[in-house]
Amino acid sequence: MSGSGPGPTAVPTARRGRRTVDLPDLVARARAGEARAVARLISLVEDASPAVREVAAALAPHTVRARVIGLTGAPGVGKSTTTTALVRAYRQAGQRVGVLAVDPSSPFSGGALLGDRVRMQDHAGDAGVYIRSMASRGHLGGLAWATPQALRVLDAAGCDVVLVETVGVGQSELEIASLADTTLVLLAPGMGDGIQAAKAGILEVADVLVVNKADRDGADQTVRDLRAMLTLGERRDGAWRPPVCRTVATRGGGEGVAALVEAIDEHRRWLDSSGERARRRVERAAREIEAIALAGLRERMGEVRGSVALGALAEAVVAGETDPFRAADVLLAQL
Repeated sequence: MSGSGPGPTAVPTARRGRRTVDLPDLVARARAGEARAVARLISLVEDASPAVREVAAALAPHTVRARVIGLTGAPGVGKSTTTTALVRAYRQAGQRVGVLAVDPSSPFSGGALLGDRVRMQDHAGDAGVYIRSMASRGHLGGLAWATPQALRVLDAAGCDVVLVETVGVGQSELEIASLADTTLVLLAPGMGDGIQAAKAGILEVADVLVVNKADRDGADQTVRDLRAMLTLGERRDGAWRPPVCRTVATRGGGEGVAALVEAIDEHRRWLDSSGERARRRVERAAREIEAIALAGLRERMGEVRGSVALGALAEAVVAGETDPFRAADVLLAQL
């Protein structure tokens, strides 16, 4: 698998007209680790190709193998640097790694700004690493709408670990917790992150807390604050208690990264022994099904937005002959 793979502009997509896609061959080549095939499958998903349903069906038998690790936190805490250090650690352990780096969208082109791809060039020549930047395209929650299906592609392509790095927009990034098996929340000393984490509810979704840039002044205080906040929360017997790890991801091979990997592995063992992994993955699938169903409903609503039926219902509401809730019930029944 090539290091970064071709960008979205190098792959034929639905936007350039429908093309016949030999999906069985494409999936077979992706499963063999061919970067171009992986890139094309992700592009089909990301661009909402008409073939996306067939892609999902073809990938289904080859998924649910990869571990999904999410990294979130405010801008400037070192998410990309920590991701790079984790990639290095997992590659040294002989594991194949996929990275989905969700970048902010350009306000002009709608595409990813590709900052994370640039910062991760250390692994560009490694055939065991696949890095893909995805544009958030205005989707809230720190992820791109196509991230779940892109995860399936990397899973089917034989990745043992998939790292998902969010945009870094602060308090709206909690969506990653519903997508990842293990969620890392990164904070940095001197940024008021301990208090901000409590305000944003991030402590409730963190499986592992990481104080990066731990060589800075204030790191000890940040760690103490986080541990104190964790003791205030009520946890049922046997519940996971998030550890607080210190890292200096820019130093050497990543100071503290080995301990962070061990904390992630410990969480993995807890997930398996408690049955939480299965529960989380079922919940993840339910959310994905719901999102697809709602997208289909919105599409059908778009078809009736200018219809005679909707116009008549709107006139009836304005005339006081009915209320909007009853009108909505009538419209849904027609759908």
